[in-house]
Amino acid sequence: MSPGKELIKGFYTENPVFRLMLGLCPVLATSTSVNNGIGMGAATLFVLVCSNVVISLIRKAIPAKIRIPIFIMIIATFVTIVDLVMAGFFPELHESLGIFISLIVVNCIILGRAEAYASKNNVFYAFIDGLGMGLGFTLSMILISSIREILGNGTWLGLEVFGSGYNPVLLMILSPGAFFTIGLLMSFLSWFEGRRSSCVTNF
Repeated sequence: MSPGKELIKGFYTENPVFRLMLGLCPVLATSTSVNNGIGMGAATLFVLVCSNVVISLIRKAIPAKIRIPIFIMIIATFVTIVDLVMAGFFPELHESLGIFISLIVVNCIILGRAEAYASKNNVFYAFIDGLGMGLGFTLSMILISSIREILGNGTWLGLEVFGSGYNPVLLMILSPGAFFTIGLLMSFLSWFEGRRSSCVTNF
């Protein structure tokens, strides 16, 4: 395995949101603004990296029959740390993300990487995998929330993009806007893959 390839796979080829379609619940619910997207992405990144490392460290000592409950306990520990830190230092963000911080415990990206990767590989590669997947998830959150905030509010990170005369498309910051945005982005990626495969075949 190449560490570089393991790191960047989460950006595109195995992107959790656009390729594996995992963890869509927090993506749909919290991507109304870039601040929320960065906050949820950073929280998920921290939990993913830390839980991957710990699970990899103790993987040989975990009984196979109870591995899932142990994984959840480890993940829940780091989610609690994130929740307390965010509540203490970023109260507005904590309030905005609400219950979705706690729901990171059952985020299928984190549990999936624990089961499929961290429990089967050494600490170094578990760390690289967690970092790459976490960054891929965060970048996906930023992309989706940027589109929704710009079109739905006319702002980006709270800064005006189109000026005071812009009439926001309120649908984009509502639940249907999340499905619409993700659907369009996935369609674009499928079209892009098709074009790239066609070019390679013709060449």
